[in-house]
Amino acid sequence: MSTPKPEPQLSSHPLPYDDSKLRAIAYSLDTLIPGLYLWLGALKIRIGGSLPEESYPGKIHSSAGMALVLPGYRIYSTYKGSYDPRST
Repeated sequence: MSTPKPEPQLSSHPLPYDDSKLRAIAYSLDTLIPGLYLWLGALKIRIGGSLPEESYPGKIHSSAGMALVLPGYRIYSTYKGSYDPRST
């Protein structure tokens, strides 16, 4: 006899609004989706790009930067860091 597994619980604390915006920028840069991206403290602008998948853990480890991703996988960015959430 097996016991049913409990269904996963969604967090009652959603990500902060700014954090989700920066996560969308990180996802768009990581997947090279064309767009213009700017982040400077609380200001985060994403023109183009895409919303991240729910399971995407990446983030930008920088408080300021900008990036331009063009079709054909050309990227010009001030950000040279990692999207790995474990790095600091």
